[in-house]
Amino acid sequence: RMKLGTVIGRVTLSKTVRSLEGGRFLIVSPFSREQFAAGLDAPTTISKDPSLVVYDAIGGGVGHVIGYVEGREAAQPFADSTPVDAINAALVDEMFYSPWKG
Repeated sequence: RMKLGTVIGRVTLSKTVRSLEGGRFLIVSPFSREQFAAGLDAPTTISKDPSLVVYDAIGGGVGHVIGYVEGREAAQPFADSTPVDAINAALVDEMFYSPWKG
């Protein structure tokens, strides 16, 4: 299941696993319900949920909204086993939110 979050920082490593070369690690604050309702034009806020480190090979940067996947699915793009728990799967350009009121 894909989740949305705002990139709030980067992680710099002195050593890395060979299969992870070419990517980078981002610190991501997950979206809250309030952020979904406010949309992408609202000021960036830090979620009450814990931030997480996300592997990125598609070019997300600080301030961007990304779609990320956690768990077993995060390691599937790699040919070799890798120590990745979350991966950036999308750069979000627009978002339309209309909650169900049933």
